[in-house]
Amino acid sequence: MVATRRDQKAEETRARLIKAARKAFAEKGYAAASMDELTAEAGLTRGALYHNFGDKKGLLQAVINQMDAEMLERLRVVQEQAEDLWSGFVAENIAYIKMALEPEIQRVMLLDGAAVLGDPSTWPNQNACLRRAAITIQTLIDNGTLKNVDAEAAARLLNGAALNAALWIAAAENPLGVLARTIDVFLNLADGLLKNPVIK
Repeated sequence: MVATRRDQKAEETRARLIKAARKAFAEKGYAAASMDELTAEAGLTRGALYHNFGDKKGLLQAVINQMDAEMLERLRVVQEQAEDLWSGFVAENIAYIKMALEPEIQRVMLLDGAAVLGDPSTWPNQNACLRRAAITIQTLIDNGTLKNVDAEAAARLLNGAALNAALWIAAAENPLGVLARTIDVFLNLADGLLKNPVIK
């Protein structure tokens, strides 16, 4: 029972730090966010931050992990609302690209995350996304929707296209203009995998 209370308290401490950091990173950016201010906002000490996350970079990773889980849930809903598996897969990718317009995702995940944590395509969460995409593509190949291509290669190329589109939009002076151009080209790339493309 004592261990359970201790675990619960530790989880509450982590949650408070992540909440304060997420707010600070979104409003001020990673570089400008003060560890003293965000720990004070959480009603905790720097020691609690170091104990739970190691350093500021570790805290950013925790914030990104939380945001990523929320994004994945939103994308799952988009996929489930589609008419069929292919439409859902494409809609999911377009929804991901459009998320680059959201200020919090843009700043914390795509700009600061990439600058501090390195290439997003190497982040652990990308591996799960790639596996899921490869399974979906293989299913679509098996049911005759897509051409008989290498499912992993197709997943990596489409995933890379969506990720790079999001990074481009996040850094662009005119994000909406870039978004429109990006979606049109992404749809053309994706449609190239169809066994029987719809003539437009």
